[in-house]
Amino acid sequence: MALITWSDALSVHVQEIDAQHQRLVAMINELDDAMRSGKGKELLGKIINGLAAYAVTHFSTEEKYFARFGYSDAENHTQEHASFIQKVSDFKEKFTTSRLSLTIEVMNFLSNWLKNHILNSDKKYSSFFNQNGLK
Repeated sequence: MALITWSDALSVHVQEIDAQHQRLVAMINELDDAMRSGKGKELLGKIINGLAAYAVTHFSTEEKYFARFGYSDAENHTQEHASFIQKVSDFKEKFTTSRLSLTIEVMNFLSNWLKNHILNSDKKYSSFFNQNGLK
């Protein structure tokens, strides 16, 4: 069973961003599946690295639109992105040096953060982006 199930409730009604969110959901689900299946550290590390890199790519997309359209909450939103990237970087570094194993708690953090970020922070820009022609 997937840790996160994509639904229309998670949509921000911007096709490019929804597609990126769906990819992040899939990556978190892939990481969770690999962890629960007892996959090796090498595979888990590869998935964590991919998730971290893709999060940076996704956040850059949102931030590009914040700048283009003058989004009023850009500073707060960008700070949330920076905080998440730092947290995932910490997970990655601790995992690589064997000071952290992937646990249900880590997976719940990733899942909850993404869902809450989309449902609370990202939903705030949805209509603003739509009004500026992003669909």
